[in-house]
Amino acid sequence: MDLFDLKVVGWSYGTKMTDDLVIDALKKAMINRRLNKDGIFHSDRGSQYTSNDFEKLLNQYNIKHSYSKKGYPYDNASMESFNAILKKEEVNVNTYKTFKEAKLAIFEFIESWYNNHRIHSTLGYITPNEKFNKYKASLVIA
Repeated sequence: MDLFDLKVVGWSYGTKMTDDLVIDALKKAMINRRLNKDGIFHSDRGSQYTSNDFEKLLNQYNIKHSYSKKGYPYDNASMESFNAILKKEEVNVNTYKTFKEAKLAIFEFIESWYNNHRIHSTLGYITPNEKFNKYKASLVIA
């Protein structure tokens, strides 16, 4: 999630939480936001985020790793909020027959609903994509 506009810009799916999942999600986020170096990545202290391979990738792109304090979820409140919304509005109200079905439903929730239709009070009651598009439009010189 990019905290500028609360848009989910990188994600990955799997049956186990591994460093490969977070590496894939970070690479997608870098492509989606055209980030090729210098940034800040904030996460909790899960083993997938502290793995040697993940840290190596961050170092390769000169991305600073910011960690939440141990046992203090408020440091990552936006992501915790998104996870709660995803569970409450999608995962816990549906039954999926296959992993592929769940993967598609979560993709649609993020891309079709959350980023494009779900408004946020902290963004002035607009969607993440509206916030980003307004920013891009403000960069255009008339």
